[in-house]
Amino acid sequence: MSRITALIADDEEAPREQLRAALLQAWPGLEIVAECRNGVDAWDAWLEHEPAVCFLDIRMPGMTGIDVARRIDGRTPVVFVTAYGDHALAAFDAGAVDYVMKPVDAQRLTQAVERVRPRVEAPAPPTATPDTLQALLAQLASQQRRPAPLDIIQASVGKEVRQIRVDDVIYFEADARYTRVVYRQDSASDGDAEALIRTPLKELLAQLDERAFLQVHRSVIVARRHVASAVRIDEGHMHLTLRGRPETLPVSRPFQGLFKGQ
Repeated sequence: MSRITALIADDEEAPREQLRAALLQAWPGLEIVAECRNGVDAWDAWLEHEPAVCFLDIRMPGMTGIDVARRIDGRTPVVFVTAYGDHALAAFDAGAVDYVMKPVDAQRLTQAVERVRPRVEAPAPPTATPDTLQALLAQLASQQRRPAPLDIIQASVGKEVRQIRVDDVIYFEADARYTRVVYRQDSASDGDAEALIRTPLKELLAQLDERAFLQVHRSVIVARRHVASAVRIDEGHMHLTLRGRPETLPVSRPFQGLFKGQ
């Protein structure tokens, strides 16, 4: 049997260590490939390792566990391990996503493992539909205090500090120590422009409106409205074409499921 990998995320070290120890007892042979202290790192680790299962706290800096689960979008089973005891959490008992209250009780964690383990070792259609899962996540997210999405980006270009509206951005691309911003200028006659900012891509992702932007690669975030088409080149390879621009953007395997015909 192939190895079963897991990611755990909690912003507090003691609960993270307790969860790790309890998991290794409840699930012999489980390989924990990443331990993260915030949601941004958890999402980055999910992209790197594509673990078989995730155990996430809900309230974490950068991105909440809810934000991370939304971005995973059902591609990996998620178990919430949280002190956030709200009535909405009980709804997860009937679906594909479970929860365990902190402090972690060994018996309750074993129940969660027994529930998720068959899905990981022999994946089957989830008992909850994607619509149900998204509704549950939305219900939890509505109870989180979240800052408004980023609306202006300040970029230094020579002696000028440009005020770039996020609504004008076509895509962001990681470029060595910087992030490249390709955006549409106010006047159509001026064409598109580019600027470099120091904010890492993963920090930007946590500040952007997920309804308007998609991460499609470890190094690329694109505005949905500027995507013209997704083109499958061959098995495992895909790229995006853009409206009004000649270049294409790569789509890595974890994100190819975002582009399906209806």
